[in-house]
Amino acid sequence: MMPTQIKSACRLTCLMRLFLPILLLSCLIPAGHVSADEKSSTSETTLFSFDDHSIPWRDNLNLTMVRPEKHAKNPVVPRGDEGACDEWAVQFYGSVLKHDGKYKAWYIAADNQSLELIKKGQGFAGLRPAYAESIDGVNWTKPNLGLVEHNGSKNNNLVKMNPAETAGIHLIVIHEEDEPDPSRQFKMMLTVSAFVNKAKQSSSVTLFSADGLDWHSPTPLHFEGGYLIEEDLILPTINFEQGGLFKMNGMYYLPGQMFSPSVRQPDGKAVGRAMVTLRSRDLIHWEECGALGFIRGTAIGIEGDVGADEEAHLASSIWNRGNVQLGVYGLWHGAKKPEDRGLDLGFMFSNNGIHFQEPERDYVFIPIGETGAWDEGGLLQGQGFENIGERTFIYYGSWDLTKPSYPPRGGIGIVSLRRDGFGYLAHHDTEKPARFETTLVKPPSTTSTLFINVEQLGETGLQVELLDGLNRPIPNYSGEQSAVLSQDGLHEEIIWPATNSAQIDIKEPYSVRVNFPAKGTARVYAIYVGE
Repeated sequence: MMPTQIKSACRLTCLMRLFLPILLLSCLIPAGHVSADEKSSTSETTLFSFDDHSIPWRDNLNLTMVRPEKHAKNPVVPRGDEGACDEWAVQFYGSVLKHDGKYKAWYIAADNQSLELIKKGQGFAGLRPAYAESIDGVNWTKPNLGLVEHNGSKNNNLVKMNPAETAGIHLIVIHEEDEPDPSRQFKMMLTVSAFVNKAKQSSSVTLFSADGLDWHSPTPLHFEGGYLIEEDLILPTINFEQGGLFKMNGMYYLPGQMFSPSVRQPDGKAVGRAMVTLRSRDLIHWEECGALGFIRGTAIGIEGDVGADEEAHLASSIWNRGNVQLGVYGLWHGAKKPEDRGLDLGFMFSNNGIHFQEPERDYVFIPIGETGAWDEGGLLQGQGFENIGERTFIYYGSWDLTKPSYPPRGGIGIVSLRRDGFGYLAHHDTEKPARFETTLVKPPSTTSTLFINVEQLGETGLQVELLDGLNRPIPNYSGEQSAVLSQDGLHEEIIWPATNSAQIDIKEPYSVRVNFPAKGTARVYAIYVGE
């Protein structure tokens, strides 16, 4: 096959698709407890244990990543009944976010007619964005929105697209309360079939909405046979399949999937599926230059034979935590025959929103389901991350790519773990003390507060002290005035004995040292720096 044919085949296939001695125990100062629901927003600086940029200095500590648990009710958003707009597919290349006291989900819905359009070569023409909602993030409903006619009725959960023929395979929705234009508070990027360099390929379009249900394009959109005409492209003229969307320092970042010859390694060598990020100031005007952010496995050095090797399947979905971006992406296990392929989901992170890395190479964050399960054969990543109570929820979808034909497609499921509990640092040799030191953090104001996500402190506790920019102990926050923790918790406030207060009166950047005593059992998941 020629490269263009291979790309087209790949896109068609994709349719079905983180010691110093301590004070005597009698002098332990218990940390102030803060419940999960009282936890500060992600405006905090979060120093995750798996992040070797945030916590680069370590001695006698091991990192253990934690695999989340699949929810017993999966799929929490199933495919619809016969005749429904999503009878053939609930495809979670979508989004989940919290707004107005509800959890809201957008996903790609397809019926049996959609499948026929795909087989006829009309691209994504039959794939429509749909909406679901939940009070608790677990129990979901598909409300009758009454916006779009399907099979002669408007009793369905399809959202309204303007123009009506706008359809796609992958959508990302974000909400911005500070958007001055009420009609643009909800923002969507949607992957559409498009003529790119006069070939049938993929691109993305931007849509805005006041309520997340009635969407409009700020630029002209015209489709021919299910494909956006080349004159209406807003992205650079490249074949691009998006993965995530987030805003940082006033710019929007859109990670997406590309492969050679559209993108190459810095030295010019070919690459298979690779993560490239585009950026824009307004989601309408896009920079021509992209940034190569991640290449996985044997994707390095191959050209053309996309799908037969170990690659990253689509760019990562993104959970923007301010100082760090977390992501979930597809661990594509390639093979010549579709029935021999597999697709787990991996985990990655970035400290600049551009270059991403895995805490462990090829770490399987969410594994394929057992044979006969709703998520067997392959998984899809959506942009759905929520801290709900004492748990972190990650939403995902399924795509059984072991089937060479077009079986019905999955739904939306949940995995969860301890709140922010993606991984922890703990003793390597428990007979010796251990410690870590964070990178320098800039206080959010004239005073700041530290919190810690920790468990299994036991009787030995942990000692916490602060260091200045030259790694010198800071008076009132180190040595005999260090804080000593004795209570487990998701977001434990650190109290300083010199002031019997949690407030840190330091204006210059400082780093945090955490000391683990010998024979300790503590597990540290994260440090938070807040107001």
